[in-house]
Amino acid sequence: MNVWPFHDSDYTIFDSMRDSVRFAERTLIPYRNHLCCKSSFVTPAGRIMHWHEFGDLEGPGWAANAVGGAYELHWYAEYAGDRDLARKALLLLDHVLEDGFVDHETGFITGYRCTRKDRLYLNYLRNNDWFCAGSMAKIGYQLLVFADRLGDDARAAAMRRIATRMAAWIHAHIKPLPNGWYPKRTTRYLLPYRRHPWGMDDPVFDCSGDGLFTVQLMAGLTERGLADHRDEIRQRIEAFMGRGGMFGSINHDTRDKHENVAYAVAFRVLRAAANLLGDEAIRRFAYDKCLAGLDRFKMREDRHGCRTKGLLYMEKSWDTAYMWENAEAALAYVEAYEETRREPFRDEAFTILQAISKHHHGPYGFLTEGVDWNNAVKLHKHHFFHARYGDIKYTEPLLNNLHVAEPTLHLARLCPELKG
Repeated sequence: MNVWPFHDSDYTIFDSMRDSVRFAERTLIPYRNHLCCKSSFVTPAGRIMHWHEFGDLEGPGWAANAVGGAYELHWYAEYAGDRDLARKALLLLDHVLEDGFVDHETGFITGYRCTRKDRLYLNYLRNNDWFCAGSMAKIGYQLLVFADRLGDDARAAAMRRIATRMAAWIHAHIKPLPNGWYPKRTTRYLLPYRRHPWGMDDPVFDCSGDGLFTVQLMAGLTERGLADHRDEIRQRIEAFMGRGGMFGSINHDTRDKHENVAYAVAFRVLRAAANLLGDEAIRRFAYDKCLAGLDRFKMREDRHGCRTKGLLYMEKSWDTAYMWENAEAALAYVEAYEETRREPFRDEAFTILQAISKHHHGPYGFLTEGVDWNNAVKLHKHHFFHARYGDIKYTEPLLNNLHVAEPTLHLARLCPELKG
């Protein structure tokens, strides 16, 4: 029988969160009058990995995650009573709001800045051939929830305005495909981009879970009375459910039709849509298809000498257990527990976070990008000690390293018996 709260070591999920925050804070550097992250791909010492696509990038886009990272750092700072960290989080947010990423008239956000050239790009390959509207919508939603936390801060109104205009722009320009779902990528000329970033046909072009972020943004705006997107939300959800769920890779460098984080995001978005529309059929689908769908990815034992027990692998075609996806799954279970108060959901979230906590390295709090328990990476030089199987010795400071903060803070709010 489990006794709540349960721990298998003296190093708790709160220690893990503190270390992840500590590492992320250490990667923030001055840019103009604000702060930015030095790189989106670094070593445990914080050294930039220039060889990687993310190495010379920063900004609010996908793995760079400046707005989401600022949000989690600010929330943690409030939790810990750390005024200096709260100030740094706002300087990181201001970097996105004021340093050229945002078109304040349309709400369009350009995702990336090349730190070597000090130039903005639409995608992580540092070209402007395509962009991802869903990834941009994710930033819009991050602005919304961050604005909720900022209260009367003058930034909050601007953040809500950007999110509102962004959703209107997406609705006007990103047209659904014949199957009723959004294209994963769009050309700069606003035509569907049917290829993978490296030029191959993309099998999840029309069924990526990335489209869920657009629905999430529209639902968030509607819930807050900032717009009314109910008709669009219902149509997209009906298309999603009509296909049995579209769980294709949200990540841009993979292309599997079943990805763990797509199931987690789908649960979160459909549950919110069910509340907004008062539709219990959507809620049942969220629990029975999306949340239950995470079971297929769970590892209930350690594999190949790696501490994988409690983690979820990403997808069949690339089965490394990556940390931001696991943290998002934990967040889905936390929200399920908040709604139902069913203790198994709480325990699932705790199990994932506890499993994540076993993968910190070095003196600065670094949390690995992922546990490559099956050698998907193939090059052993990317693992600690050049082991065939093991933790990857790089991370994305504001995403894979940091995303544990949000579910951990939610869990602490819901379970005051936990001591952080």
